[in-house]
Amino acid sequence: MRFCRFEVDGRARYGRIEDDRIRVLEAPPFEGLRETNQSVALAEVRLLAPVQPPNVFAIGANYQSHIDESQATRPERPLIFIKATTAVIGPEAPIVLPRVAPDEVDYEGELAIVIGRRARHVAPEDALDVVFGYTCANDVSARDCQKRLDGQWARAKSFDSFCPLGPWIETDLSPAALTIRTRLNGSMMQDGTTAHMIFDCRFLISYLSDAFTLLPGTLILTGTPDGVGMARTPPVFLRAGDRVEVTVEGIGTLRNPVVSE
Repeated sequence: MRFCRFEVDGRARYGRIEDDRIRVLEAPPFEGLRETNQSVALAEVRLLAPVQPPNVFAIGANYQSHIDESQATRPERPLIFIKATTAVIGPEAPIVLPRVAPDEVDYEGELAIVIGRRARHVAPEDALDVVFGYTCANDVSARDCQKRLDGQWARAKSFDSFCPLGPWIETDLSPAALTIRTRLNGSMMQDGTTAHMIFDCRFLISYLSDAFTLLPGTLILTGTPDGVGMARTPPVFLRAGDRVEVTVEGIGTLRNPVVSE
């Protein structure tokens, strides 16, 4: 099944997608599937980020190809960072180049896990049982802040609009071998597969749950394959007027324009 958040009559609602219509829900689907008698046409609403996460955890250096292109060191255990929830935006919402750091903003197409129920100390073999579904994500990053200016990643990864999500959550999906592709202005920039993750989804959920309580709606960005802008010669960074598309097999395509602040 596919679930979305959308705006109708000036109000944000959750819904279950049925072909070209949305069945409106009484509450977030993580709280139980309580449907109303109301439905709306998918084409007539504005889709929002499909979840309002209580926390956004992300994993760095989780594909060997990305490690190689970044000239980084393969981690012995997952490299965890946190993105601010205020960075979350939905499909077609603009990625905003921040006025204090507009020059080296980069894309990172990723598979995102959406947690469905409260979880702590989950064994790897049970980890997918706490998953509600999966969505597309773009771990937008200000590389100058990340690499040179700050000495850590918090600001670089968390400017407003730096966590596009969508277009919806897919629940009937195995995350083991999904193609991830990122296009910039129609040109293919990333073409990878989750089969090449160093730490797979089961391990990541278990590992995170040993440190943090995973609340319903928690988001886990699982890392990006090679092809990011900073590793190209010359580097390719986002500019106002660009359009970024992240496609994950079995889910769909997340599209966002780029604007200046």
